[in-house]
Amino acid sequence: MLMMMAPSAASTSYDVSFLVIAGGGGAGGGSGSGGGAGGYRSSWNNENSGQDQSAETAAVFEIGTEYTVTVGGGGSGGGGSADGSQGGTSEITGSGFTSITSIGGGAGQGSGQGGTGGSGGGDAWNGSGGGDGTANQGQDGGDGSNGGQHGYPGAGGGGARVAGGNISASCSNGGCPGSGGYGQTSTIDGSSTARAGGGGGGSTGSGSPGLGRDGGGNGSTGHGPNSSTANTGGGGGGGAGYPSAMNGGGGASGIVILRMPTGKYSGTQSGGSVTTSGSDTIITYNSSGSYTA
Repeated sequence: MLMMMAPSAASTSYDVSFLVIAGGGGAGGGSGSGGGAGGYRSSWNNENSGQDQSAETAAVFEIGTEYTVTVGGGGSGGGGSADGSQGGTSEITGSGFTSITSIGGGAGQGSGQGGTGGSGGGDAWNGSGGGDGTANQGQDGGDGSNGGQHGYPGAGGGGARVAGGNISASCSNGGCPGSGGYGQTSTIDGSSTARAGGGGGGSTGSGSPGLGRDGGGNGSTGHGPNSSTANTGGGGGGGAGYPSAMNGGGGASGIVILRMPTGKYSGTQSGGSVTTSGSDTIITYNSSGSYTA
């Protein structure tokens, strides 16, 4: 007797790899510290998330559900000798879905302790320590406790992979500000790109600026901080204190990237840029948008 097999139920969901980077923190003005990088979360191809933690599990999207993608903006640099501001949150949300949230980078400081965030902002010369990073997203900002004796420079902002650089105790005449911490590298969009680096600390006099890393801005020695690189989540570069207090640099906006098998891609999205790599479709969001699975 011929037995009939029941048809298998069609799958109602599929896996989507993600990279979610928040906006970088703005830097402090007036020999200020560098801003911290935006929080960094990744599930792609066993590539690490922030703090060199293992890749997360891929997201599971339900067919027919709309997912909202929010891309955080960079924090503002502090004017004069003021503190910067924290970067904006990036996230993926949807009905019945556990949100994937990356926290904005910590603010760099014109004075005082570095701000907390995805990665921590650097410490100012008179602070009590770099800002704390967030578990699995980013590292702490650099320490500025030596700065008061050595030209009042700022420490570096934390990066996704490496903490911000401390102020050096061995320098004078403008000091040796800390450089930003290194970010993480991802190939989710088909090319190898380092993002979410910390901003460098600002200096005074003839001191060398703190270097920004992987999208973070360099600090300043009197000519204004270099800009962070858009859509990297890099922290802003600290402002100079000579010949007058200069503003800190703004942090970079974040980015969200989704990657899925082309056979699963619905074709319904807004706000993103769609490309392909091999058998996968990639949606890159440089600003907020949505995707319906």
